[in-house]
Formats: sequence, structure tokens, C-alpha cells
Amino acid sequence: MSFARLISRIEGPQTLGRGPAFWGGFAVVLAAAYGYPLLADGYTVGNTAYFLTWTFMALGLCLIWGYGGVLSFGQTAFFGMAGYGYGVLTLNFGEAYGFTLLALVLAVAAAALLAVVLGYFLFFGRISGVFLGIVTLSVTLVFERFMAQTAGPEWRIGAARLNGFNGMSGMPPLTVPWFGGDIVLFPDVALYYVLLTLLLVVYLALRILVNSRFGNVLVAIRENPERAEMLGYDIRRYQLGAFVIGAALAGLSGVLYTSWGQYITPSSMGITAAALPIIWVAVGGRSDLTATLVGTLAILALFQALTIHGSQYALVVMGALLVVTVLAAPEGIVTALLKLPGRFGRRSAVRAITEAEG
Repeated sequence: MSFARLISRIEGPQTLGRGPAFWGGFAVVLAAAYGYPLLADGYTVGNTAYFLTWTFMALGLCLIWGYGGVLSFGQTAFFGMAGYGYGVLTLNFGEAYGFTLLALVLAVAAAALLAVVLGYFLFFGRISGVFLGIVTLSVTLVFERFMAQTAGPEWRIGAARLNGFNGMSGMPPLTVPWFGGDIVLFPDVALYYVLLTLLLVVYLALRILVNSRFGNVLVAIRENPERAEMLGYDIRRYQLGAFVIGAALAGLSGVLYTSWGQYITPSSMGITAAALPIIWVAVGGRSDLTATLVGTLAILALFQALTIHGSQYALVVMGALLVVTVLAAPEGIVTALLKLPGRFGRRSAVRAITEAEG
């Protein structure tokens, strides 16, 4: 793929933000993000890395729901499966020689494989609409309930005890093999830079994907699946592809979260956890990757602040925010704000033409 074609994919019609103004602002924000550790202590930077671990799941849901038109409540099931998979592998085989990176790949692959199996029966079984949401939510809750009852000593995989509702703990953080010894990515500056760079790569890759033929067909299926099928596209394959990619990104979030905190519990797959990604993506703007990313980070920061200073109101505020978004800005609050300059520009142009003709 030529460089010019690559740029056209990044700035394609399926994503907001293009031209020097957008990319200039993007560069400023990116420079500020990379410079942030220079202005904060390592502990604060490590806590900030927590927010970045969730963004991959949100971007995956944006692809499935916003571009594919499939509302999935199963993201936290893939998140939890990959997190537990990483824990089992690392507790049994350790972290030497960068094994944690292999464990990450295997855990994400397991989440993607689960999505292949589940998605095959969903999409090739012609399950759609609200029923698909019900099935994915049911799978998530079944997985959560199963893991919550694995408290006895018999529930272990090798050296890894599942520990029921208390969850698994003690798994090692990510390590990178290097000359002179492995680099351990504790929740500090090094992990922050790794996550930020990984997020940048995933964001740009998804922009290229949704502006490719695959993304255009996916949007066509979202708008009118019957017409897309009549044009000769096997809509089941495209939906399954988006579902698997979204599941892999949710699994990536699960592994990164588990390695960040060195624990994972069944509550990460409960009904509340399953609903939160829906709120992030809906409020930000499910039909655009940039809006989803900005909205997710903003809402995560708001949710954490509410949890610290008024925990009893955090979920109430999140629910109210979703209701307001659905009623007042169904395309998403961030999407509406991003489109605002263009709308003002069009109105000014129309007004100027009207005055000239008058």
C-alpha cells in the first residue's frame, strides 16, 4: 500500500477529523500525553495508565456497535477470559525470558477464539437485534457466576487458584526481555509509555480498517443489511470479522488491566461492568473512533472522581448521562461537539448566499 493511499485511508469518510487543523491538534495532544510523565510523579503516572487499559475495549465495541450496528454486551466476557488466561499462564510458567508477552498473545487469542465460536452461532444463525444483545449478556453473566463459585481448593489450574469471588492475584506484571535482564513494566512511567504507544498504533490501525473496503461494507450493513446482502456481500462474515476484532481488543484490555493491578475478579464481568462500556461508547459517539476514545477517557476520569468523592452516586450519574445522551444527543456528545464547527460554517455560508441573493 502506497503512502498516499495509506493517508487517504486514515482520513477516509468513515472517521471524523482530517486536514492540517485536526492533525495539528492531534500532534499537540499527543506531545502533551508523552510529556505528561515529565510533570508528574511515577505513582500518579502509573495510576493514569489504568485509564489507558480500558480504551482498547471501548474502541473494539465502537467497531462492533458503531460501525457494524451490533450491540454486544459480551465485551467484558472476553475481557475476563483473557485476564484469567493471562493469570493462569503466568502463575504456572512465571515471567522469565519475557514469557508474559507470550501469555498476552495467547490470552488475547483465546478471547478471539471464543468470539469466533460464539459469533459463528450468532451471525450464521441469523440472530440479530435485541436477541443478540440478550445472548451476549447471558454469556457474560454465566461466565461471571461460574468464576464467582470457584472458591474451593479444588478449583485450581496447576499452581493458579481461581479463588472464587475474591479473584486471582499475584500474577506478574508484563516484562520485556532485554540485554542484561528483563524490563518489568510495573504501573509506572515505562508502562504508561508502552500503553500510550500501543493505543496510538491501535487507533491509527482502526482508522485505516474502517476506511477500507471492509469498513465501508460494514457501514453499509449497519445502514441496510438487506440491501448489502442483495449487492452480493456475505454480511455474516463481515459481522463475524468485526466481532472477533472487537473481542480481541477487549481481551487485550483484560490482559493489560490484569498485569497493571496484578489481580482480576469475577466482578469485572458483572452486569455493572458489562454496562459501563456501552455508556462510554454511547456518550462519546459510537459511530466514530475519535469520539469514542475522547469520550471514554473523559467518562473514566469522571467515574473515578465520583467513586472517590461520592461512590453512592457514581452509577446514578452514569445512568443519567446515558439517558441525556440518548434523548438530547443520540449521535454522542463528543461527536456533536466535533461536528459543531462544520455546522456553524455551513450556516454562515448559507446566510452569506441568502444575503447576496437578497
